[in-house]
Amino acid sequence: MDFFKAEKFRPSKEDIWRQIANEIGGEFIPGGFWKKDALEFSHKHWTIVLDSFSEGQGHNRKVYTRIRAPFINKDGFYFNIYRKNIFSDVFKTLGMQDIEIGYPFFDDEFVIKSNAETKIKQLLNSDALRKLIQDIPRINFQIKDSERKFFIKTFPKGVDMLYFQCRHIVDDPDNLKNLFLLFSTVLERLVQMDSAYEDDPEIEII
Repeated sequence: MDFFKAEKFRPSKEDIWRQIANEIGGEFIPGGFWKKDALEFSHKHWTIVLDSFSEGQGHNRKVYTRIRAPFINKDGFYFNIYRKNIFSDVFKTLGMQDIEIGYPFFDDEFVIKSNAETKIKQLLNSDALRKLIQDIPRINFQIKDSERKFFIKTFPKGVDMLYFQCRHIVDDPDNLKNLFLLFSTVLERLVQMDSAYEDDPEIEII
């Protein structure tokens, strides 16, 4: 009985996302018939958007949480960071190499791919940033190249997407706040590394 009471009164995803929006100074945007709920957060000139989507139908239906942030990619730097698992050696990323950054625990736990070894080492040369990544379960975090047709909407030349995706709905408050902090931190570091412009890419993705 206690279990069913706990389930009955457990906050909904909408309630949690609204709470997070209030705590971080973002905006919860209710979905409708054609759109999903979203949480939009502005950091300096960038807009970071949390939402969800599904693929398949019936028993094959899979639900994903994603976070996206368009930005102006100054030098074509790309990366993909995800946790190692039994399938890690199967998945390959076109044009990227596996890289070890020199921190054994991090290298043992994650697959790190990039088209610029020096840049990815520079990006991850931060104890705070590596801890943020380590604290986020099921992380798949990358820069997506808009010219490889990852997006339905056409992006202006030079605009790419900082992108996170995982299975299921993310509704843990601490996890969500860490994800927005991760995006804000990485966008700032990309500017410091001369790999991004601190300009508004003028792209709406909601």
